[in-house]
Amino acid sequence: MNQDMMEALQALATDRGISVDALFGALADALEHAYKRMPDAYEYAWVTINPETMEFQVFAQELDEDGEPTGDEFEVTPDNFGRIAAQTARQVMTQRIREAERELKYEEYAGREGDIVTGMIQQTDARYTLLDLGRVEALLPQAEQVPFERPDSNARIKAYIVEVRKTAKGPQIVVSRTHPGLVKRLFELEVPEIADGIVEIKACAREPGHRTKIAVWSNDANVDPVGACVGARGARVRQVVNELRGEKIDIVPFHEDLQEFVTRALSPAKVTEVRPDEMTGDCDVIVPDFQLSLAIGKEGQNARLASRLTGWGINIKSETQFAEEQAYAEGVEWADGEWIQDPETGENLWQPADGSDPISEADYLAMQEEEAAAVAEAPVTDDEYAEDEAGDGPVDEADDDSAADDEAE
Repeated sequence: MNQDMMEALQALATDRGISVDALFGALADALEHAYKRMPDAYEYAWVTINPETMEFQVFAQELDEDGEPTGDEFEVTPDNFGRIAAQTARQVMTQRIREAERELKYEEYAGREGDIVTGMIQQTDARYTLLDLGRVEALLPQAEQVPFERPDSNARIKAYIVEVRKTAKGPQIVVSRTHPGLVKRLFELEVPEIADGIVEIKACAREPGHRTKIAVWSNDANVDPVGACVGARGARVRQVVNELRGEKIDIVPFHEDLQEFVTRALSPAKVTEVRPDEMTGDCDVIVPDFQLSLAIGKEGQNARLASRLTGWGINIKSETQFAEEQAYAEGVEWADGEWIQDPETGENLWQPADGSDPISEADYLAMQEEEAAAVAEAPVTDDEYAEDEAGDGPVDEADDDSAADDEAE
């Protein structure tokens, strides 16, 4: 009888993936719970199991006024304990086994955020999709699904673990098909150089279902990072593209120099010049006129992905547009200040651009009149006089009358 019970426990442990010691602990707790439900049971009691003979024994201790155990322990095993406790122990043990299974499943996936798993699609509706990972199910929310991607039922797909939650019903694993980390993990599976740390993916920008840009770097001068990711005749990158259902992938070499990195990030467009602004975190990118639409991309996609990849705001301008802006900037006298309002009096004040103290509107108008008067009283230069003599400059009525009198004489 005892040998049969031991074999049954071992078979149960193998079937459920639980250790025999854990089953012994669950069985002891179940028997203890059954004993305490018996009449005249001691409040402080516990059950021991001999793993060789499978003999059950119940021990107890008296409690003092403070509820603390006192005195020596003694055996209180009932004569008919096995028969009476069988049903209760079965229920409690079943519950404990389920708890142990849930804990094992949680421990298996806890800390695996950022890992990649392969699952089979079990159920799909408007809110989420369930993936069967074998022993557990993963939740693929609608927000983490690629738009218009609807794999068939029982199809196998790879997903990125974004969160592992511990719930009363067991671990809840939330996965994603849109996370940029999915692209990185897929390349790790296909490119041994990335798995070995020779090639690194420095940055990744993705618009799920449409296009992805990754920046790669090699820690070995003899290894081409782009070539390693592409593979022979594009075999490696093709596997990633197939898993992403045809999503296009641009692989660009990473560079520590910002201007060079931005130039590479905007490929396949050719860049003439990059002008970064450290204060704003933006940079102006000048491209040839015929490359403007290619640099911006469809609906701004190429520029948007390049901006995410580099971490800089990118303003793309054609050479013609940039030249016109430069010509305008050189031909216009920029304002040397601005009007502000005094927060206390509400009076309009002129704030010079050089940072000096603001002046009132009356003082500003007076200053403008003085400048106008100074211009009017300025002497005529030799060039202006020569221009007037040649007849190219303006001639007033007085000069015209004088010329007519000379002709009459």
